[in-house]
Amino acid sequence: MNLKEVIEVVEGKLLVDVPVDIDIRNACCSDLMSDVLMFVKPNMLLITGLTNPQSVRTADMAEAPVIVFVRGKHPSPETLALAEELGIAVVLSAYTMFETAGLLYEAGLRGLGKLPIVRQR
Repeated sequence: MNLKEVIEVVEGKLLVDVPVDIDIRNACCSDLMSDVLMFVKPNMLLITGLTNPQSVRTADMAEAPVIVFVRGKHPSPETLALAEELGIAVVLSAYTMFETAGLLYEAGLRGLGKLPIVRQR
């Protein structure tokens, strides 16, 4: 799936302009950036409601070229400037995180697969 298809599927708005032919292979949904870093895959799409600069820094570390901010939450100018500086596409979706992920899954984008169960102490 490419960025143009992602935007169409989630009826999104591109806030940081990058080439729309970016190849997206998997998706990860989380508002906990530490969880995102535990399950990194190149060309992963990050779906989150966390609109601060930390989400962009996490996407950069995770080699995620696209962030979809959900629930219509608009990021700050600082967040958008950082994404532009790092070359990370930012898409705004009015859908909830669950619905955004479901729409992308239905369109053929997959997650990270079955992960090991982590026991908390």
